[in-house]
Amino acid sequence: MARSTARRRIVRVRTAADGSRTVSRREDVLAAEEPLEIRIDGSSWAVTMRTPGDDFDLVAGFLVGEGVIVSPDQLRTLRYCAGRDEEGAQTYNVIDAHLGPGAVPPSEAAARHSTTTSACGICGTQSIDAVAKAARLPIGQVAPLIDADVVAALPDALRDAQPVFDATGGVHAAGLFTAGGDLVCVREDVGRHNAVDKVIGWALREGRLPVTDLVLQVSGRASFELVQKARLAGIPMLTAVGAPSTLAAQLADDSGVTLVGFSRGGSFAVHTHPERVTGL
Repeated sequence: MARSTARRRIVRVRTAADGSRTVSRREDVLAAEEPLEIRIDGSSWAVTMRTPGDDFDLVAGFLVGEGVIVSPDQLRTLRYCAGRDEEGAQTYNVIDAHLGPGAVPPSEAAARHSTTTSACGICGTQSIDAVAKAARLPIGQVAPLIDADVVAALPDALRDAQPVFDATGGVHAAGLFTAGGDLVCVREDVGRHNAVDKVIGWALREGRLPVTDLVLQVSGRASFELVQKARLAGIPMLTAVGAPSTLAAQLADDSGVTLVGFSRGGSFAVHTHPERVTGL
């Protein structure tokens, strides 16, 4: 059911330093990308492009990031529905989430009226005001959490846990780590925001929100929506291989999230709340 990769015949062209060219025909492995329609209590809410697999985690994390739920009992059920191909086989590309007591049902005005691509986690929202959601979970005090040596080792630890990237080179990853550097949960997806939703959804379904004692490491850059997702899940620290944006840094500073960028090769830059990193 988890169609994370697919094989495809390709023509491989290689050019040597002397300008000579070789052409070969072979199979290559590609990262899967398919649409997922998310319904809430039977009504269509959003369509996101994702790598199939861990879809229930994805939807649960998406709902946390939208401010709809903050605990497992606010999500009564998740089930696949509709979504059949020409032969009548289930495509597993439609999920209906039924909310429980305490959930905050989204308004029609906040619905995603366009497809969210694998490159964008907030496409389709109607205004910037809708993006700046109020956090419903505590994040904990800004206090020592993790040593600098552990922070420097997290990107390699995440990279070692990416089988789909090993096969395709075409997916992002997100991982939750303890202060000692132990990997608790990792998810891969063509969309970096989807990978984050998947680990947050896992944490929700495991009853671990707010995630006040773990660090979120991501394989790409630190964008506004990733900081927002971390804050809404109560995650105190986000560290990224790539650069943060200005809005990401501002949100992290204002909301109490420790934001680390350019974490690779043993080096990193702490942009906000460095008090959580010891050994500096």
